[in-house]
Amino acid sequence: MLAYIGRRALLAVFTVWAISMLAFAIIQLPPGDYVSSYIAQMAAMGSVVSDEEAQTLRIQYGLGQPIYVQYWKWMKQIAEGNFGFSMEWRRPVTEVIGERLWLTVIVAVSALILTWVLALPIGIYSAVRQYSLGDYAATFIGFIGLAVPNFLLALVILYFGFTLFNANIGGLFSPELQDAPWSWARVWDLAKHLPIPALILGLAGTAQQIRIMRANLLDELRKPYVVTARSKGLPEPRVIVKYPVRLALNPFASTIGYTLPYIVSGSIIVSLVLGLPTVGPLLLKALISQDMFLAGTIVLMLGLMTVIGTLISDILLVWIDPRIRLEDT
Repeated sequence: MLAYIGRRALLAVFTVWAISMLAFAIIQLPPGDYVSSYIAQMAAMGSVVSDEEAQTLRIQYGLGQPIYVQYWKWMKQIAEGNFGFSMEWRRPVTEVIGERLWLTVIVAVSALILTWVLALPIGIYSAVRQYSLGDYAATFIGFIGLAVPNFLLALVILYFGFTLFNANIGGLFSPELQDAPWSWARVWDLAKHLPIPALILGLAGTAQQIRIMRANLLDELRKPYVVTARSKGLPEPRVIVKYPVRLALNPFASTIGYTLPYIVSGSIIVSLVLGLPTVGPLLLKALISQDMFLAGTIVLMLGLMTVIGTLISDILLVWIDPRIRLEDT
């Protein structure tokens, strides 16, 4: 197992390096640079940026250098723990992201856990009680969850929360604790605000996982080993849980790799609607302004989450399914 994890970790390091190159190159693809966006923004406000000032800004941020030189400097800074300077915010990237990154991870992990907690028992029940009223209800709710966009659900919840309870349920903190230092009161306030964003972000994934769990468990329940176990008189809960459910969990484990970054990148509009202090809105603003170091760092973090999620998926698959042989992976 340790050798397997070591090989996967080495591949993860190489993958993250490849992601950093692709992210930096893709961010450079749109025409112009941050200074061009800055000039257009100032022109829209009625101000004029002179050619000398524009040239000074390009020299200051190193935008006139070849892309490989900029990338190499960025990599050297990352090796020193410095992810560069945000041109839009005029602050180091680590300060801009700061707390937002950890809050993003907390929201994403909470949404993932909620997805598993809801989808696993509902999917099992739907498969075991196929074509029952509960199965039809779970199927209907699943299709609704897949069809309704997350941002629309967020708007509906905000509306009913305000009209029925006269409460603003957006954000992750109460107004008085928004910028307060961390304390037990702030942690408890975060815990109280966390379920609604986690539910909204995890609903589509929950609906999808219910369908996947139902389909895979139905396939396992029809296999000969289940028929043999039942013919031997084993209790039905043991027949279902011991092997069919365990083998049907493979799709659950294999989706961690893309679910975590999908929750982050796919939550940009939801974060804007709910006012969540996550990195999603930051990424959108950085891409619009072509703030390459801020955007590149956030994309790199999303890639890192994908790699970590994939590593966790590989380990869980080996633990769940004994048919997967470590020496063949």
